[in-house]
Amino acid sequence: METRVAVISAIVEDREAVEALNAVLHEYGDYVIGRMGLPYREKGIHIISVAVDAPQDTISTMSGKIGRIAHVQVKTAYSGVISHG
Repeated sequence: METRVAVISAIVEDREAVEALNAVLHEYGDYVIGRMGLPYREKGIHIISVAVDAPQDTISTMSGKIGRIAHVQVKTAYSGVISHG
């Protein structure tokens, strides 16, 4: 199976969306390398970055599910690192 390393970045604009986002991250937990979450209290948002190593279709699906959560903005950056396993 061919996998890629990517970073999925999300900005959560409503605290109510955090539970739905965590549910998606839990669903794809086997692919998560690590995550970092920063609450930006002054602006009332949360900034979350998730490093993943997964098939490209899986990364796209995961990012799409996150992007469909209300009040969440998401972008994905892919590395050129591709593994054959």
